[in-house]
Amino acid sequence: MTSEHFDVLIVGAGLSGIGAACHLTDRLPGTSYVILESRGATGGTWDLFRYPGIRSDSDMHTLGYAFRPWTAAKSIADGPSILEYVRETARDHGVDDHIRFHHRVVAARWSTEDARWTVEAERTDTGERTVITAGFLYLCSGYYRYDEGYTPEFPGRDDFAGEIVHPQHWPEDLDYEGKRVVVIGSGATAMTLVPALANGGAAHVTMLQRSPTYVVSLPGEDPVANALRRVLPAQTAYDIVRWKNVTMQTIQYQLSRRAPGLMKRLLRFGVKQRLPEGYDLRHFTPTYNPWDQRLCLVPDADLFKAIRRQQASVVTDHIDTFTERGIRLRSGEELEADIIVTATGLQLLAFGGVDLDVDGEHVELAQRMTYKGMMLEGVPNFAFAIGYTNASWTLKVDLASTYLCRLLAHMRDRGYAWAKPVNHDASVTQEPLLDFQAGYVLRSMHEFPVQGSRPPWKMRMSYAQDVVTLRRGAVDEEMVFGGTREVSRPPAPASSVPAAS
Repeated sequence: MTSEHFDVLIVGAGLSGIGAACHLTDRLPGTSYVILESRGATGGTWDLFRYPGIRSDSDMHTLGYAFRPWTAAKSIADGPSILEYVRETARDHGVDDHIRFHHRVVAARWSTEDARWTVEAERTDTGERTVITAGFLYLCSGYYRYDEGYTPEFPGRDDFAGEIVHPQHWPEDLDYEGKRVVVIGSGATAMTLVPALANGGAAHVTMLQRSPTYVVSLPGEDPVANALRRVLPAQTAYDIVRWKNVTMQTIQYQLSRRAPGLMKRLLRFGVKQRLPEGYDLRHFTPTYNPWDQRLCLVPDADLFKAIRRQQASVVTDHIDTFTERGIRLRSGEELEADIIVTATGLQLLAFGGVDLDVDGEHVELAQRMTYKGMMLEGVPNFAFAIGYTNASWTLKVDLASTYLCRLLAHMRDRGYAWAKPVNHDASVTQEPLLDFQAGYVLRSMHEFPVQGSRPPWKMRMSYAQDVVTLRRGAVDEEMVFGGTREVSRPPAPASSVPAAS
């Protein structure tokens, strides 16, 4: 085993981890850091998923980094374009030199006496173990399993004579041209795959759903963004469009929560306008309220166009069993298929499965409250990146990294070696971390930390509020500091990360 020490250790070289490293580089020059990535490439989600048509279900003016304008014409971008954006950002900020691939973090032990984390990583290419110490640990590994998606147990699965594929493990050589494809699922992945496969040469694509999902269609290009870039500097135009889109998302979300009946009618009207005359709208009419689960975004109405051209269809029913020729439904109908795609969701994994220990005591995640949606009660020098469920992921993780840099600067200027959130208010009650009814969330929330009933223990889903709290608010709110270290004052932050984006 080898042992090195860094000021900050970041876990994960995806969208969140690369962004965190850029913030450290530009806001706290001189800070030593390393990124441990379990896979052999950067990009996280955008490198892992390779299924046809993969794209964002958020606009890139909010999914992109606050400090790096998205300048492409398409606002709803495809996966390869997003991956290149992330990798260009890493190259431009010199982050690539700090990444160690094939390092899967398995355990982290904090010592208050030494004021450091001892992090154990397993080499996924050689199997050897490596030990690295760090003053601060920042988990940017997302919250789902990278090695395995979620697939229910389907009766008769082995009887099916065709091929069964999960989108998380899409075969590069899968030939679906001229084939009948059934896509099981009604989430963002299914609604991306159906038009992509239909337009890619499949004979016919059927989306088989157990229950409908709310769907909204937006143009793939943002005309306001494209117009502003022609007359304004890229960063200025980007900031304006970012706030425009955040405002629209907030209005939509608040309307959904406060007037769900009205929002249902608006969504239903939008779908009806894009479907063939007389189409059964029950396939797009969920039983729950808007934003109890995430809305699905359909760029340029591509799903509805495929339905209108009769290249695709939607069936709402339950599966009875797989058969040799396809799937028999509870209604008795049989869907014949050559390929079945199980777009049945993800499996969540709290903090990448890392085993945490503080001064010899195992950290039971389910018994800890989150602080500002990015730290854990009673765990020193530790943060994690989790984005919004009702808006773009990066909006929150950008702010979390900004706050982390402010906290580290505060500690450095005052000579503190460690900081940990501590709740002194016994009236704060515990609530589930995510108030979200999606199946993949409900299956796993018992393994995650909880949130509190009031700030700063409340995990807000409001970008505007978090801008005030994380970018401008006090860094020492309900925070205990300790230890001593030499006070150092680094140079002023570089200007490439503007404070008001």
